[in-house]
Amino acid sequence: MRVGILGGTFNPPHLGHLVCAQEAKLQLDLGRVVLIPARVPPHKPVPDEPGIEHRLALCRAAVSEDSERFEVSDVEAGREGPSYTVDTLRMLRSGMAESELFLIVGADVAVGFPRWREPAQVLSMATLAVAGRPGTDRDAIERALEEVEGGERVRFFEMPEIGVSSTMIRERVRRGIPTRYLTPEAVREYVDRHGLYAGSGSG
Repeated sequence: MRVGILGGTFNPPHLGHLVCAQEAKLQLDLGRVVLIPARVPPHKPVPDEPGIEHRLALCRAAVSEDSERFEVSDVEAGREGPSYTVDTLRMLRSGMAESELFLIVGADVAVGFPRWREPAQVLSMATLAVAGRPGTDRDAIERALEEVEGGERVRFFEMPEIGVSSTMIRERVRRGIPTRYLTPEAVREYVDRHGLYAGSGSG
């Protein structure tokens, strides 16, 4: 089976994450896509951190009505230290030896991929699947990936521009502005129920 891996902080997950997962699945003919919340992102702290257990629960809420296509893994939740992708893939490979893995990233992330920890090892375990948006400079990405063994196998898929971010949602919650239609209803309800991001009142 071809399996997509979509990592991130998911703080909280929103429609942009799900559209990205959906388009990767459709265009790359993936059997399923696994969302993996990072316990400790290696490059920056999690803003307004509610805790990894809440972020896991938010991801599970986000995909609860689409479990045939999407699932959530807690593979990084119990690991100490930064959540490096190469370590996560090694753990996943041990239980998914028969699967072909596709690591789903945004175009902005792909340009900086050569600076990741052990990028060649990452590409020995997974194909890089890059979400292209209007204006994405594919040539720049391909030039960057030329630095890494296996980078020539990059796959692109098209994704519509979704002007929603986790930062926006947290700010709207903080200010008491509705977040309905920006994130799955189950996520919105979870945020309200647990008073995440400086209180409820997300409409």
